[in-house]
Amino acid sequence: MITWEAAIAPLWPYLVLILVGFLPSEIWRALGVVVSRGLDERSEIIVWVRAVATTLLAAVVMKLLLTPSGALAAAPLVARLGAVLVGIGVYFLARRSVIAGVIAGELILISVTYFAFT
Repeated sequence: MITWEAAIAPLWPYLVLILVGFLPSEIWRALGVVVSRGLDERSEIIVWVRAVATTLLAAVVMKLLLTPSGALAAAPLVARLGAVLVGIGVYFLARRSVIAGVIAGELILISVTYFAFT
């Protein structure tokens, strides 16, 4: 018979990840939604927050693009650059559809990387 401790032991890292990684972030998101209810989305503070968030996202994308780690490092630079450019193009062609841009970029990245190594 399997004990409760033996059944839970493999799940311990996931529990820590949820408690330390996910929940603190989620609390701030929920608090942000509650606090921002009465704010005008064109107010200076909201425009500034949106600009900072966009800048941080752009910095993360550029870091992943130019200095990747893990499996992405195996993809050639031309595949990564092409995937970003195609993704942006499809985003605008598909009436600003984020999912269409992401799928197109992923398809290009996977295809170019696959054919570069076969």
